[in-house]
Amino acid sequence: MPLSNPCDAQEQLSRLRAQFLKRLPIELNNLKAIAENLIEREFDVAALNELHHRLHKLSGSCGTFGVPALGEAARILEIRLQAWLEEYSGEIDDEIRQSIIKEIGALKGVVGPPENHSAAAFAMTPDIPSDKTVRVWLIEDDAAFEQELARQIESFNFEVHLFNSIRDAETAAQFERPDLLIMNVRLHRPSEQDSILLQDRITLKSLDCPLLFLSSTDDFNSRVRAARLGAEGYFVKPVDITVLINRMMQILEKRRAPPQRVLIIDDDKDLAAHYQLVLTVAGMQAKILKHPEAVITKIASFRPEIILLDLHMPNFTGLDLAGVIRQYDEWSGLPIVFLSSESDLDIQILAMGQGADDFLMKPISDAQLIAATRARIERARRLTSLIAKDSLTGLLKHASIKEAADLETAQAQRNGKPVSIAMLDIDNFKLVNDTYGHTVGDNVITSLAMLLRQRLRHSDIIGRYGGEEFAAVLPECDQDDAYRLLDDIRNQFTNIHFQDQNQRFNCTVSIGLADSAHFPRLIGTELLTVADNALYQAKREGRNRTCIARTIE
Repeated sequence: MPLSNPCDAQEQLSRLRAQFLKRLPIELNNLKAIAENLIEREFDVAALNELHHRLHKLSGSCGTFGVPALGEAARILEIRLQAWLEEYSGEIDDEIRQSIIKEIGALKGVVGPPENHSAAAFAMTPDIPSDKTVRVWLIEDDAAFEQELARQIESFNFEVHLFNSIRDAETAAQFERPDLLIMNVRLHRPSEQDSILLQDRITLKSLDCPLLFLSSTDDFNSRVRAARLGAEGYFVKPVDITVLINRMMQILEKRRAPPQRVLIIDDDKDLAAHYQLVLTVAGMQAKILKHPEAVITKIASFRPEIILLDLHMPNFTGLDLAGVIRQYDEWSGLPIVFLSSESDLDIQILAMGQGADDFLMKPISDAQLIAATRARIERARRLTSLIAKDSLTGLLKHASIKEAADLETAQAQRNGKPVSIAMLDIDNFKLVNDTYGHTVGDNVITSLAMLLRQRLRHSDIIGRYGGEEFAAVLPECDQDDAYRLLDDIRNQFTNIHFQDQNQRFNCTVSIGLADSAHFPRLIGTELLTVADNALYQAKREGRNRTCIARTIE
């Protein structure tokens, strides 16, 4: 569902709403006709179930499309009809028959004029392309500190613009905008004593970029002020560059993450289309499953990160589908959220006990739908990351990077394009641990990991091979391009300063490199061994260098 701008989305939402309202009188007439036919029949379970299902759909969709009073009336009648269905098993007496017909006929009088539809807020946080150099604005009136911090940040391939006052940054904001804004919480100039003034700085507030604060104090009230101003980080001087860069990377990776994938299963076509449009405009990939019996095939091809599933549907209920999905080991952890107008708490609890992760009530606002879906997917992604990635660096674990090497070399052999593999090892790392302790050593490891994540391409695959050793798989990259890229990273790493109390020091890294063009018969794990041999050659030649394995088979 391609959308060029929020106005297109609003137009599509308006069309969906108009279509629903146009069909609404027809649906109410159909309900009345089904109810009136009950007079001519004995106890007709099929007709009563049809009435119940149609009322259930109305109660869930009317609020979304601007007629909430009708939705609430349909919900009340749905609950009564459900009670009648459970209580009577032989025939329906005339009093109940007439009551059903009367209450369904009265639904037309509840419609009233449509309310103004409150659509989702379509303003989206702009993505930061993975191949774009990130612009960081640093507002700090301590010139010496500002210069040193800027140099450290630039070592991680960020572009830093320096400002010594908020006013200077506001002037620049009239012509450009940063990707990240870092500023001192308490500037020392008398006219700008406290960052609370940022609330009145309309130009800076309109930048719509992540905000990080620096401060010389670490008191609770200062942190509360920062939180109220929307800070995504608060760093106390002297700033630990590793911690600062790590937070910056987390923010960037969240914005660069692939679109969240949502599968919608709902027999109400109008409502499903509305949900799909709202989620799509919010930056997600949302698809509708039209044939429930194809649910596993659809999951395997689309690989959704969450399923929004109605509870009451004809032929196959939501409980049926959730049960089938949970029979497959690979989908046993896939989040399933029931999205239904079912108000019976016992039924909701039953649904939660049969494979669902949560239960959301219809009608649901667009903003709530977006927030609930996004939060659950982000939580699932964090859990997946914890399983597959190294806890210290956020990179792939040993087994995963070896698997990636095999997959990429096999792909390279099929498409005839090169893949390069690099092994990196921090020089004299045992001495770092022995001299400064393991906490500082962990900072050194983390810094190299963040530098690799920032400098390599989004398509490159990076892993922590073990200890202070790393591996990188660079698809469609020959050894010459790989050498230029990795040797530049090696040089950048030497410029990073590490701090242990009053001591500052630098570290270096040695790199070994091999590519599939020079070793075309080797699989990924074998190419890793060749790169590892080149790494040890770099160590033998004096460390802090990049060596290429050039033997041609």
